Amino acid sequence: MNFFKTAVCAAALTAMAASVSARELVINANTSDPAQRQAMEELVASFESEYPEIEVVFNLYDHEAFKTAMRNFLVSDAPDLITWNAGNRMRVFVELGLFEDVTDVWEAEGLYESMPAVIGASSVDGRQYGVPYAYYAWGLYYRRDLFEQAGITEAPTNWEEFMEVGAQLNEAGITPVTIGTRNLWPAAGWFDFLNLRINGAEFHAELMDGEVAYTDDRVRAVFDAWAELVEADFFIDNHPGYSFQEALPFMNQGDAAMYLLAPFIVSMFPEDVLENVDWFPFPIIDPEVGIYEDAPTDSFHIPVNATNKDDARLFLAFAARADVQTETAATLDMLPPNINATVAEDRFTQGGFAQLSRADGIMQFYDRDTDPALARVGMQGFQEFMQNPDRIDEILERIEAERARIYGEL
Repeated sequence: MNFFKTAVCAAALTAMAASVSARELVINANTSDPAQRQAMEELVASFESEYPEIEVVFNLYDHEAFKTAMRNFLVSDAPDLITWNAGNRMRVFVELGLFEDVTDVWEAEGLYESMPAVIGASSVDGRQYGVPYAYYAWGLYYRRDLFEQAGITEAPTNWEEFMEVGAQLNEAGITPVTIGTRNLWPAAGWFDFLNLRINGAEFHAELMDGEVAYTDDRVRAVFDAWAELVEADFFIDNHPGYSFQEALPFMNQGDAAMYLLAPFIVSMFPEDVLENVDWFPFPIIDPEVGIYEDAPTDSFHIPVNATNKDDARLFLAFAARADVQTETAATLDMLPPNINATVAEDRFTQGGFAQLSRADGIMQFYDRDTDPALARVGMQGFQEFMQNPDRIDEILERIEAERARIYGEL
């Protein structure tokens, strides 16, 4: 009897010790789209397989709900890791003292050598505050069968050809472009590319940093080009009523031919539609301006208030490995920042890789590159402009007032 009691106590103590020694790593993620969710779940499973002593608690949130809860996560109930965006969106939380400096991970894992394209996107004042796991090129996804139906044999490469494609599609009863601006940011993609194609990356960066007035003639030139599209009926009606997902059926059902978006759209096309989908880079407007692209970068960050920072750093190192990024980026239909990773062979990934490889420079995205408060006012203005281009003066003055409030008078 005594032996039995001793054995039971020993077993209980062993179980308690195992429970105490088990390491829990909490990750909060906004990767709720199907491919994103799959990629994160596979990444977590691979990590747990390699480190069975660590149990990952993976909390998944909708994109918009995550944005709302972000500061709460970081201040009052911080996870050990969080997915977020590189660039100015990251900088905001760094300057609030809410993201951990992970320069030590970059140095220990040789990331400065293996991920050179995203060094700047993850740094503030020469220190690194996140580890990118994927980035991607925006482009115009289009249905070849609808182009053919309208008598279009080739994708446009310049502004004149783009305008002609729109005219042919409209004549065939097909709206040229679908877009959902209820969440505002899809309209920002149009502003970014028009500004980059007309004014170049240096001017775009100055504008994003609050160093140029929105009433500047060069900004107005961007809206003049945009107005050409609006007045030529390029966009679906009532786009403020649709999220970016809700605008996709217009393309799936053959009512609209193109969508300016990122590669995460690929997993949302039904198979019978996807076989007819291809893409092309945003058309050249001024041949004298270099080719600059938007390449938003997604990354992992450690909150300053995290509990398990040691295992969080272990996860960052794991997620940055070339073999791991090869798998993650392939599932996401995105590109791996690690230059030693392998790029998937599909036409969208290869095309995006070629697009970014030939670029003269890379930017993040409007609401990642500029102050968040200014970005919101700016994107509200973009949405309004696409509905009422005649309000351009009022819109630009409103955006400029917000820029002056945040950055000061010029």
